[in-house]
Amino acid sequence: MLSYYYSAYNRLHMDIKNLFLGDGDWHFMVEVALRTAIMFVTIILVLRISGKRGVRQLTLFEVAIILGLGSAAGDPMFQEDIPIFQAFVVFAIVMGIYKTLTWMAAKSLRVHRMLEGQELVVVENSVFNVKNEDRDFSTLEFFAELRNQSVEHLGQVRTAVLEVDGTMSVLFYADDEVRFGLPLFPQNYKEADLSSDPGVLACMHCGCTQAYKAVLLGSTCPRCNHQKWAVALKTKRIT
Repeated sequence: MLSYYYSAYNRLHMDIKNLFLGDGDWHFMVEVALRTAIMFVTIILVLRISGKRGVRQLTLFEVAIILGLGSAAGDPMFQEDIPIFQAFVVFAIVMGIYKTLTWMAAKSLRVHRMLEGQELVVVENSVFNVKNEDRDFSTLEFFAELRNQSVEHLGQVRTAVLEVDGTMSVLFYADDEVRFGLPLFPQNYKEADLSSDPGVLACMHCGCTQAYKAVLLGSTCPRCNHQKWAVALKTKRIT
């Protein structure tokens, strides 16, 4: 019986050792720690040299570069058969390509848009730009972006542009120029009861505003042909 427990203990001990160390030993763990420190410092230096911005401002092209550098840096951290020098070569080549393409993008608008994409006009004159509705984006995401800039309804917005880095640039109407617009907050963005006159209505798809009587005469939106309407707001923007 004692030999059985002793054998079980040895098996458990080997399983735990294989789980945490595998075929390596504590001496290799020290090497892994050194490799990790070297590669981490290298990543920081490369990102500083490349002039990387905040994560929020990264374009798809820059994200691809960082993912490539991360892959090149990760393997040498814990794989004994991959020398660190090979990672340095990968870093040098990737940064060389990045700097070359960045220079080309600065010289050519076409190259710039190929690499980083093109900005999109999301809101124009207080309505959503329906020309871009086939693009891969969510209207609710734009609602959130505009709400984060203290926008209560589209009537407060003259122009909103989705930049290539994912940020939203917004131009507002002056207080005396605010129009009726589609509400953006959940408590007001809901289908209106058309059994009585609620005043001015806004299409829940594109933001086009119509008088109540005009909606009754033709229930579809003249801009996008959708049929759901919310009560439009005309409150001034609070800053």
